Amino acid sequence: MLIEAYTYEGEGYDPFLIRDNWQVAKLNYMPGQGLTDIVKIDKHIHTDEVFILIKGTAILIAAERNENDAYSFDCLKMQPGTTYNIRANTWHNIAMNTDAELIIVENCNTHLHDCIYVPLSENEKIDLFDRIQSALK
Repeated sequence: MLIEAYTYEGEGYDPFLIRDNWQVAKLNYMPGQGLTDIVKIDKHIHTDEVFILIKGTAILIAAERNENDAYSFDCLKMQPGTTYNIRANTWHNIAMNTDAELIIVENCNTHLHDCIYVPLSENEKIDLFDRIQSALK
C-alpha cells in the first residue's frame, strides 16, 4: 500500500513511526502526566522536540535552573493544531487531562538514548502546580 496509517489508543508514549533520522510518537494521558501530578522534568541533549495537541487540555512546561539551583517554570496552555517546539537542552514536560492526545516529532530513538530526567523537589512541585493552574485560566 502506498499510504500508511497509524493509530495508538493506549496509555502513555508510543513512537509508532521511526525512519532514518526522525520519529513520530503519540503521547496519551498516563499517571505522572496529569495536571496535578508532574514529579519530574526531562531534556534532550541532541534534539529539539515538536509537540502538537490533537485533543483535550495540555500544558507545555519549560524550565530552567535558577541561581539557587532550583527550577523556574514557564507554562503555556496548548492550542489544538498549533505546533510547539522545545529546543535541545531545554528542561520540559507536559501536563494533560485524561482525554488529551499529542503528536511528538523528534530525532529517531530520542526516547532510548537522549533523555535526562530530574525529579522535582516538593517546593518545585508546588510552584509548578500553581503555574499550571494559572496557565489553565
